[in-house]
Amino acid sequence: MAKAILVLSDGTIFEGESFGAEGETIGEVVFNTSMIGYQEILTDPSYKGQIVTMTYPLIGNYGINEEDVESVKPQAAGFIIKEGSKILSNWRAQKSLDEYLKDYNIVGIQGIDTRALTKHIRDKGAQQGIISTTDFNPKSLIKKAKESPTMIGRDLVKEVTCHEKYHWTEGGWDEKSFKFQVSNSDKRKFKVVAYDCGIKQNILRQLVDAGCDVTVIPAFTSPDKVLSMNPDGIFLSNGPGDPDAVPYMAENIRGLIGKKPIFGICLGHQILCLSFGAKTYKLKFGHRGGNHPVMDLTTRKVEITAQNHGFAVDAASLPPELELTHINLNDKTVEGVKHKNLPIFSIQYHPEASPGPHDSGYLFSRFVEYMK
Repeated sequence: MAKAILVLSDGTIFEGESFGAEGETIGEVVFNTSMIGYQEILTDPSYKGQIVTMTYPLIGNYGINEEDVESVKPQAAGFIIKEGSKILSNWRAQKSLDEYLKDYNIVGIQGIDTRALTKHIRDKGAQQGIISTTDFNPKSLIKKAKESPTMIGRDLVKEVTCHEKYHWTEGGWDEKSFKFQVSNSDKRKFKVVAYDCGIKQNILRQLVDAGCDVTVIPAFTSPDKVLSMNPDGIFLSNGPGDPDAVPYMAENIRGLIGKKPIFGICLGHQILCLSFGAKTYKLKFGHRGGNHPVMDLTTRKVEITAQNHGFAVDAASLPPELELTHINLNDKTVEGVKHKNLPIFSIQYHPEASPGPHDSGYLFSRFVEYMK
């Protein structure tokens, strides 16, 4: 097994083995606490520019298949694991995780102490890092990591958004046929225009299952063009990077407030809040995983949620017209808001989570009720 090295911008060094493609990759090193779903994590456009560390020690045991993706290819800059499983044990598996990473030239490292790395990120904060299988000079690697662009002020939406609008008809997974269902057009009653800031495919499937006819549009589409499509509702997607670095999206949303019902998820939630004058800030190490407790303040119910974000909305900056509806029970950060008078709401976490949890799936029905 070829040697690989991980170096953080603060000089911390981990030596391990090459996993996936060989070469060099730079990105913000973050950690995800999910036990499963590595294929969905790798293909989530919200991870653009980031090197993902999986905290669960054994990754890859059920292989890779063509269906369980959130976009057409892996989006993460790199992958860090404790141990890659040499055995694939799933009837749907078509290739190994190692092969998949090689196919898409994603550089990874295994055989390092991921617990120590996670604790370091937790204590010192997420930071730029570099994985290399070619350069093993610590001084050289630290210099490269320090000189690489950070997430703050970086517009990554422009790198993942679609370039032309398209129609989406695929619904959820059918356990009888083992295929994603193609929705009958007669059942799609609500016309939704979805801004693509790095949209996950399972969000689109959930919208279709809720009875929506979905058209996906580029992030730079003007409000006039959106309104000319005469939608029943507007959806604002998840995506990577700093919400403050995407001012054109906030400007677009301002032109749609009060015109149509609006529902935002993750980055879409942050940008919606920015469009009302709120502020966002970078979290120390972010929220990434499938086990984050969130309280719905309107019902006092607690949901276990999937999350993936490094920025958050400043609760103290929320304008009077936005009501705080959900909070994170770990650190009390903002997880959801709604407008006090208009059919507009947004949440920070992922109700479409695949493979789960599914506690928050009701939010798509809420969007439909707003459109009704």
